Amino acid sequence: MTSPPDTLNRDILRLAVPALGALVAEPLFLIVDSALVGHLGIEPLAGLGIASAVLQTIVGLMVFLAYSTTPAVARRFGAGDPSRAVSVGIDGMWLALGIGTVLALSGYFATPLLVGLFGASPAVAAQAETYLGISMWGLPAMLVVFAATGLLRGLQNTVTPLWIAGLGFAANALLNWAFIYGLGWGIAGSAVGTVVAQWGMVAAYVVVVARLARRHEASVRPQREGVRGSARSGGWLFVRTVSLRVALLATVAVATGLGTDELAGWQVAFTIFSTAAFALDALAIAAQALVGKGLGARDTHVVRRVLGRTVAWGAWFGVIVGVVIGALSGLIGLLFTGDAEIAALVQPALIVLAVAQPVCGIVFVLDGVLIGAGDAKYLAVVGVLNLVPFLPVLVLVAVLHPAGAAGLTWLAVAFFGVYMLARLVTLGLRVRGAAWMTVEV
Repeated sequence: MTSPPDTLNRDILRLAVPALGALVAEPLFLIVDSALVGHLGIEPLAGLGIASAVLQTIVGLMVFLAYSTTPAVARRFGAGDPSRAVSVGIDGMWLALGIGTVLALSGYFATPLLVGLFGASPAVAAQAETYLGISMWGLPAMLVVFAATGLLRGLQNTVTPLWIAGLGFAANALLNWAFIYGLGWGIAGSAVGTVVAQWGMVAAYVVVVARLARRHEASVRPQREGVRGSARSGGWLFVRTVSLRVALLATVAVATGLGTDELAGWQVAFTIFSTAAFALDALAIAAQALVGKGLGARDTHVVRRVLGRTVAWGAWFGVIVGVVIGALSGLIGLLFTGDAEIAALVQPALIVLAVAQPVCGIVFVLDGVLIGAGDAKYLAVVGVLNLVPFLPVLVLVAVLHPAGAAGLTWLAVAFFGVYMLARLVTLGLRVRGAAWMTVEV
């Protein structure tokens, strides 16, 4: 069953490259909305910023629906049971629809409260409430897309999600333009266009999944056992995601306390970090799918090879990206702000990020490997433990309150150094053993 090395490389690329395209398409929705709404004026754009912050937080916490579905499907697919693989993926879609419906209803009625938390002016708040209230009805669609994407990834198919994401992006752009300017609906038109595009993506996935169900004689009705299993695994991954959000929000809070320039500099550094993470997430998705399939086939030798190969790729990609970031560290701040002082302030933090990139590359891949192995409980537990060394360092930075480049540098050391190293240690210790390689389907 062992494949030659060049075949494994092709398998990784076959899954990772289309996954990267689909990942890039997601933020393009927000970019298009921002560009089109921006021409309506400052108040609608500010309102979109508030609404997007709320939506991205909700959606970011729900990404576990894809991450819990992928390994469950991949294991059954690897075990030679495509019927059960498709069925468990459909159960994940039903779970996503249920969670999304609850969030849409509660979020719609809570929209004024959520917007009010930002303390915006009445004019900006009105724009934000309009956009957010309408967008809440797209939440079920977004979550179903997560789960359906996880289903196809588990079946080793990342090309179809790329096509659907691309078509969804194109539809979103056209509908937004038509509703905002053609019909004169303003910011409401942007929200309606995006919601329609999201439900169109669901329709496309339903067609694809229905064909798979017919082909493999899989049940399209929700199965209690499958939904319960998705919820259990997803619950642990939700805890993991919350721990990541706590780390991010706490870092932003400390950056805010350091000063406006430091906060702007942190936004630049973190944007570069997030951009590099897209490619690493694609590699982690490939690891999820291949590890889940290998464990389903009870081939731990292949799983070990996937682990070694993807970790090596993650490390080398981190080295390459780190060299690029380091070489451009003096220019990146200028490209973002055009301000020489901000560029000088952020350069040391970017050098810290550059040095940490190999660590970041390995961490993202190991995260994907353990998600693919269904090791969700361990990821949840260590996600909380990783905050133990990190948060005290953040508190120390906040208390000492170093100014200027020094403050931003120490903040970068805390996040890219202490936090990412903590994740590397806890994930690395896990994969050195064999407890994570459970072969039960």
